[in-house]
Amino acid sequence: MDLADLLDALNARQTILGGSPLHAIMHRTSQEALRITGELNAGYHDPVRVRELIGDLIGKPVDETVTVFPPFRSDFGKNITLGKRIFINSGCSFQDQGGVVIGDDCLIGHNVVIATLNHDMDPDKRADMHPAPVVIGRNVWIGANATVLAGVTIGENAVVAAAAVVTKDVPANAVVVGAPARVVRTLTPKSDQ
Repeated sequence: MDLADLLDALNARQTILGGSPLHAIMHRTSQEALRITGELNAGYHDPVRVRELIGDLIGKPVDETVTVFPPFRSDFGKNITLGKRIFINSGCSFQDQGGVVIGDDCLIGHNVVIATLNHDMDPDKRADMHPAPVVIGRNVWIGANATVLAGVTIGENAVVAAAAVVTKDVPANAVVVGAPARVVRTLTPKSDQ
């Protein structure tokens, strides 16, 4: 078994059993992510070098229009997909085993947490992990200190208020606030007017 097998299982939302061969691959991959993010966060790097390190982390090139302000943390790295013209502010943490997809033109505020794994509720199976992706549509703004949980899709143009905890899908053009996040307003894009 290798990383490709693990990614296939994660993207199929298969439970990863604690202590299994897939769990061991996840752990090894996490060590690589910790090494890369350690280098990323150890001192100043110009924007080109930051993108190179993020590319090493996710295993694919990062578009030159993407900006990431370190520190940035990921405990896996290999299941992140970034669009173009994205800004990720400092202090963000992505637990991306289940998959994190960020569309074009998104703004991710300070200290945003994106989590894509849940542990089993059964105490005897607590080490088992259940992956589910987080998909962030085009032109989304996620405010500082927000948390987006596993299995959530955020529709295009949506706004997630600072400190919101997003536990379910957010419709396109919605503004959500609170914990758990709830829709408080719907935006009308100028193209719809």
